[in-house]
Amino acid sequence: MTTGGTAALVRRPDGSTRATLLELLFDVVFVAALAQTSTLLADQRSWAESASVALMLIAIWWTWSVTTTTTEFYDPQQRPIQAILMIAMVGSVGMAASLPMITTGQSLAFALAYVGTHVTRGIILVSTLYRQQHRAAMARATRFLFWFLVSGVLWILGTLFDGDRWWIWTTAIAIDLLSAAARYPTPWLGRVPLDQYDRTTAHLGERYQQFTILALGDIILVPTLELSRSEFDRYRIIALLCAFAIMLLLWQVYVFRAGELLETAEASVPGRSTRIAPYTHLVLLAGVAVTAASFDLVVDHPTGTTPARWLMLIIGGPLVFVLGRALFAYLLSAPVPWRRVASQLLPLLVLPWAGGWPPVVVTAIVALALAGHVLAPRAGGRETTRGLRPRGLSG
Repeated sequence: MTTGGTAALVRRPDGSTRATLLELLFDVVFVAALAQTSTLLADQRSWAESASVALMLIAIWWTWSVTTTTTEFYDPQQRPIQAILMIAMVGSVGMAASLPMITTGQSLAFALAYVGTHVTRGIILVSTLYRQQHRAAMARATRFLFWFLVSGVLWILGTLFDGDRWWIWTTAIAIDLLSAAARYPTPWLGRVPLDQYDRTTAHLGERYQQFTILALGDIILVPTLELSRSEFDRYRIIALLCAFAIMLLLWQVYVFRAGELLETAEASVPGRSTRIAPYTHLVLLAGVAVTAASFDLVVDHPTGTTPARWLMLIIGGPLVFVLGRALFAYLLSAPVPWRRVASQLLPLLVLPWAGGWPPVVVTAIVALALAGHVLAPRAGGRETTRGLRPRGLSG
């Protein structure tokens, strides 16, 4: 339920930590943008073009991450925050719609959607917090706005120089990511105090988990759309079943003890998960996007030989996801199941010969490797039951 715009904007520590319905709608819109990047990635013919799509993926993810952090610090029931969510959704649609045009030189729409979303959010927050005379929160919002204005100049400048656009945009997104890692050091204001990160609630961890689970659905959505445009045959259906199996296995890799990891990290080093989650989940989302792109290709051409680029997508997507999950655990000072991660080496071992095999066979091998990752025994027993459900562990 929407409350009035005059209430305090800053989230109360004792407030609800459940995601609002508008936040869930916000997630769905961004997952649709993620699916667009997967489809576009599958259509690229060179690694340079693929790198440009990866850069756009980072920008889309960063928009979601920063906006979600906003709903953590500020009450999403308040009208200004709801307006920010709606503006971010419009920006996401603009970025997704303009993605296919970027390689043809129509880059201004994407830059305006990205920069407009971040700058408008900053202006709304700073002006509202100024009226409410909340100095600490206004200083925090001002730091965010300052750095997005700095990077925004480069985003817009990149649209004017076709030859150097990607170098300029790479610098711009690097500024966005590095300024956040450095806690937004701003003239006269300094950096965001560490204790502000310590005040985050379970809401933020839940939001990241919800978005990742929704994003995993793209692994089956993208090839399903491709299959609907193709002729049904047994090899395409087998490829789609492999996509479904890998989606479920990656889900199991992600959700096992995820909440426990966050709780343990917050108890030992408060604020750590808040600062590393945007970067580790970026790796996870990259793995999802690459996996979805690979199945877009495999469902279209399940037989014949497998080109080298297809091999890298088919094998690399799940591998990147698993490594991102291991990195998340490592940075939270949690045990990393290296023996199970090593099961992902199986597809790499067959890489020299896999180019002569049908793509659907390669995907089946990747699915078997992931099954080994999930079902491999560990000290004290398996981590999953036969139903792929987490089993409680002591210690």
